[in-house]
Amino acid sequence: MSAGVRQGLHPLDWLAAGLLAAGLLSVATGLLPTAPAGDAMERIGPLLVFLGSVIVLAELTGKAQVFDVVATWVARAGRGNYLLLFGLCVLFASVTTITLNLDTTAVLLTPVMLALATRVGIAAVPLAMTTVWLANTASLLLPVSNLTNLLAADRVALSPAEMAVTMWAPQLASIAVTMACLWAFYWRRGRRGEVRYTPPPAPKTDDPVLFRVCALACTGFLLAILLADVPLWSASLTAALIVVVAFALRSRADLRLSLMPWRLLVLVPGMFLVVETVNSNGLHALLTAAIGSDNGIVGMLRSAGVGAGVSNVLNNLPAYMAGEAAVPEANHQQLLALLIGVNVGPVVTPWASLATLLWFERCRWHGTSIDLGRFLGTGLVLAVSATLAATTTLALVA
Repeated sequence: MSAGVRQGLHPLDWLAAGLLAAGLLSVATGLLPTAPAGDAMERIGPLLVFLGSVIVLAELTGKAQVFDVVATWVARAGRGNYLLLFGLCVLFASVTTITLNLDTTAVLLTPVMLALATRVGIAAVPLAMTTVWLANTASLLLPVSNLTNLLAADRVALSPAEMAVTMWAPQLASIAVTMACLWAFYWRRGRRGEVRYTPPPAPKTDDPVLFRVCALACTGFLLAILLADVPLWSASLTAALIVVVAFALRSRADLRLSLMPWRLLVLVPGMFLVVETVNSNGLHALLTAAIGSDNGIVGMLRSAGVGAGVSNVLNNLPAYMAGEAAVPEANHQQLLALLIGVNVGPVVTPWASLATLLWFERCRWHGTSIDLGRFLGTGLVLAVSATLAATTTLALVA
């Protein structure tokens, strides 16, 4: 029995189980017709394969010390200069989110950055906020970057390369606004309380072979989804299997069932069934009226605003599902604006995205205290400004 089971279920485990039970009960009682329930489950099948395999890939990559090595080199490259370190941390968090998805950034990059803060005397909260904000706001560029992007894949009908071409400008706008907010609220000298830091020594890996295999597997995964017509679930599953085989040969003790994100694999189907139930019983009409049918900039701003607002009240996954059904089929730009709202906007409340929930859990485990009032206030500024900037940029370049 695992240590997690011996210690009892986490509140998020109860939430996941409760949502799945509620969804199944809705189907059993007829509150949710079987046809939309079946469609939802068919739609998320590949998503669940991707989610499970990419988290295993990321967890084992973390165990192979790939993230630790990169984080240490980032700190060394900063040479004790906080402004340079800030830019490098933004780049590190953005690239991780874009290529391995926002939940990976929350799960693996957060503890690495916080441990780095402890080792070299860097203020922890600026690093933590950089991680959680960019986990959300840097998730526009590729289908792999956010589960909502995967959900939108059929409707937006864009390959990974086409999506990158479409969303690069909104993505840059979102990251630029995030950088401005991070510096103003957390990184400037008056907030961080330090002038310089001491760079850490050069990193060393426990197993160079595992390190290289994991680094190459992640690189191959990224190249496969960008340059080849390969389904995301297939690319992530292949990369994960390569890494699992390497660990089976060199570090079998690290291969445990707990590597699988069981909570997320239960939470996502439950969330889909619940939102389909609510959508079939009144939410659809409300969102249709709120979003409207204008495919121009005004309609795009309405769509993005509704997506961001509902995400912070509920969660960005059900917000996208419900919002997608309310956007007219032909309104491609309005749908992309909704995607901006549910990706960039969920930075105000702790439950607005799974990544933020996971981030809070990692911060508590590390002992890093996050002031909730400040988190809500600064997150509101970021959500409004970044969503507005990214959506306006999309309207201008589309």
